[in-house]
Amino acid sequence: MIDIKAFRETPERFRCGARDKCMPVDFDRLLLLDSERRRILTELESRRAEQNRLGKESGPSIGKLKGQLKSAAPETRGAMEQQLAVLEAKPTAIKAEISLLEQELSRVEPEFEALLLTVPQPPAPDVPKGKGAEDNIEISRWNPVGFDTNRSFASQRGFNPRGHMEIVREKRMVDFERGVKMSGTRHYILTGWGMRLHQALLRMAFDYMVEENGFTAVGVPVIVREECMIGTGFFPAGREQAYHIAESSRGANHDLFLTGTGEVGLMGIHADEILPLESLPLRYITVSTCFRREAGAAGKDTAGLYRIHQFDKVEQVVVCRADDAESRQWHKRMIGFVEVLMQRLEIPYRLLQCCTGDLGVKNEDMVDIESWMPGRGEADSAGVPTGAYGETHSASRLADYQCRRLNLRYKDADGKIRHAFALNNTVLASPRFIIPLVEMHQQKDGSIAIPQALRPYLRADSIP
Repeated sequence: MIDIKAFRETPERFRCGARDKCMPVDFDRLLLLDSERRRILTELESRRAEQNRLGKESGPSIGKLKGQLKSAAPETRGAMEQQLAVLEAKPTAIKAEISLLEQELSRVEPEFEALLLTVPQPPAPDVPKGKGAEDNIEISRWNPVGFDTNRSFASQRGFNPRGHMEIVREKRMVDFERGVKMSGTRHYILTGWGMRLHQALLRMAFDYMVEENGFTAVGVPVIVREECMIGTGFFPAGREQAYHIAESSRGANHDLFLTGTGEVGLMGIHADEILPLESLPLRYITVSTCFRREAGAAGKDTAGLYRIHQFDKVEQVVVCRADDAESRQWHKRMIGFVEVLMQRLEIPYRLLQCCTGDLGVKNEDMVDIESWMPGRGEADSAGVPTGAYGETHSASRLADYQCRRLNLRYKDADGKIRHAFALNNTVLASPRFIIPLVEMHQQKDGSIAIPQALRPYLRADSIP
């Protein structure tokens, strides 16, 4: 949620931000509702203050008159009763006015709040403008020794690469058919070396963040209330991507949703809390199962392990002071953690600066990390894939957008209560990451070499 005070002061910043993100928002209606809401609240405050004043002033007078009426002479009773009626009518009239204003507020406020939730976080000033992923800008590339993504796989390894689907089927690492039989399209079963590799990758990434980078290990729910999805900015815009558990239809007082990332649970921990300054920055890491409907992605990466409905992810989250420089520093560090991991796993990758049109609702800045996948991309004249990058990580800065929605605050050095800043980044998501690993490390004899850093977790130097 945006800062409504900042929106009133600089509405054009938010208009431009939504336009740059290619997100339609009815700002004129929002401003109108905000003005109407503020008028009602001002009048309500005035009426309630008047009600309290009258209660203090007229209450004793009403009590005194009622006492005097019991022994009043007939000739004075009429005047006293008239005076009492006047005194009693004022609070009644104000009470009726308050009731009408509350009805007005109940009419305006839901629409105002719903519309406010649709306003995206404006992009940071230095984020390049663009309409979508096609306008993202490459920042840098890294290749392991002895491999160059500008040259064909065959020219460097002496054989044509096979795609991950062929590899995992041959080695019985994944059973797609039985997964689909059980749960429908984009489901799978990891078997044998597939499950072992999946667990080894997750554990390596998790241990690396805890033991080498000092993050606190946390296990969080992956089934959450709607408030948590709204608070982290995944609703209302991403509602169609979430799996919905209709608990209210079974008598519960709320529905539940399956989360698409551990970020939701990690950020929800401190909702509605005021943290002491010395507790910041919070550095949390979790590994959780994630669920995504992938609505609207039909026909795009639907085969294999790239775009699936259920996966596991090691996710890092940082909550820091409301300081832009500190947030940017953490962003670089979080990306750096992933770069070290990628280099240890000997996977070529590139960093992409996401443009405004590819940031999503909640991010003010985002850098994608894409892994090189030899079996991806267009096929050459001989039908051999030429290889391509595929997104495996996203590192985001959200300023105070999530923390404001979650009401996650801290007390600064001056004792002022402020909304914190939040960041998140994938450390490793599997089984998607199995794709670049098996494709990059496939050998001419059909085996898969295991990178040195992963061997202690898999207890093997290759998959035969």
